[in-house]
Amino acid sequence: MSNSLPIGVFDSGLGGLTVVKALKDLMPNENIIYFGDTAHIPYGTKSTETVTHYSKQITGFLSDKNVKLIVVACNTASALALPAIKQTFDIPMIGVIEPGAEAAVHATKSGVIGVIGTISTISSGAYSSRIRNLNSNLITSGQACPLFVPLAEEGWTTGDVPRMIAETYLNYFNSNNVDTVILGCTHYPLLKKTIQSVLNPGVQLIDSSEAVSEAVAKLLHDKDNEANREKDGTLTCYVTDMPQKFEELGRRFLGEALLDVSLVHLDW
Repeated sequence: MSNSLPIGVFDSGLGGLTVVKALKDLMPNENIIYFGDTAHIPYGTKSTETVTHYSKQITGFLSDKNVKLIVVACNTASALALPAIKQTFDIPMIGVIEPGAEAAVHATKSGVIGVIGTISTISSGAYSSRIRNLNSNLITSGQACPLFVPLAEEGWTTGDVPRMIAETYLNYFNSNNVDTVILGCTHYPLLKKTIQSVLNPGVQLIDSSEAVSEAVAKLLHDKDNEANREKDGTLTCYVTDMPQKFEELGRRFLGEALLDVSLVHLDW
C-alpha cells in the first residue's frame, strides 16, 4: 500500500466527523475520505441485515477510492456489520468498539463500566462482550440514550433540557459504583460536559473517537504506512443526501468548515 493513499471513514451521518477530528488532530498529514450515509440515518434503529447491507455498499465505494484503511466510525455498524464486511473485503479495518472497550478496561478502578449508545449498539451487547473477553471479572451496564443524537445535531449540548435528559438516562450509573463510562456513539462527545456533570465526581469518560484514532495511528506506524509528514492532509466528504445540511452541521462536529462535500447515489 502506498503511504499517500487516504484513510476511509464511514458513518450513518454526521457523527463520524468526531472520529475524523480525532484522526486529524493526531495525524494531520493523513488524507481522509469520509462517507456519511445521510439518506439512511439513523442506523441505530435498523436491523442487522439492513445495517450490514448498507455497510457493504459503502465499503465497496471506499474500496474503489483505493483507501489504505477503513475506519467504521459508526458504533452500530461496528457492532452489527464489521465481521461481515471484514470477510467480504480485503482491506484493513478498525471499528470503534474494540479500542473503546480496551481503553475502558485499562481505566476502571471499581471494575464496573457503563456503556451508553444507540438502541442497536446497546442491544447487541458488543461492548459488554468485548470487555468480558478482555477481563471476565469486570461488570458492564448498558444504557441506550437515543435522544442524545438529536440534541447533538440541534446544538442543544448544554443547559437545562440536555441536563434533565442526561440525569434520567444516567442516574442508574451513579447508584451502582460505575467509575468509567464509554461514549458508545460518535455524537456523544459533543455532550461530554453535560454527561460529565450529571455523573458522580471522578467518573472517567471514554471517547471512542479518541481511542480509535490512537489505534489507527499505531496500525499505520506498525505497518510503516504513515503519510508524508511534509504535507497537510486533505479531507474529502461524500454523502447520500442533503449535502448542504451536512456542511452546515458538520462544522459543529469537526470544529472547522467542510470545503469538499459531494452527493453520491449508490445502487442500494
